[in-house]
Amino acid sequence: MTEEQQTLLTNLETRVRQLMLLCKSLREEKDALERASADKDIILKSTQQALSEMEARYNNLKLAGLVSFGKKDVKEAQQTLSSIVREIDKCIELINE
Repeated sequence: MTEEQQTLLTNLETRVRQLMLLCKSLREEKDALERASADKDIILKSTQQALSEMEARYNNLKLAGLVSFGKKDVKEAQQTLSSIVREIDKCIELINE
């Protein structure tokens, strides 16, 4: 082998080693990114589940609020009607006298 060929071979070996190191580094980075992505997927799923649970709780509380407000309004309406009925009864008594 000539000296020029030896130099070319040495350069080729050096570049192949550099490429192998780069490949190894990129694989490690890829693995780290895949782990990070998997972790974020887990966090995302748990966050979505928590959001769904909170939305359900909110809807339940909203419905409970409507029911309680509805009961309050019904009670007020009953009191108003009772008051009107009493006034009518008084008027009827006055007419009968």
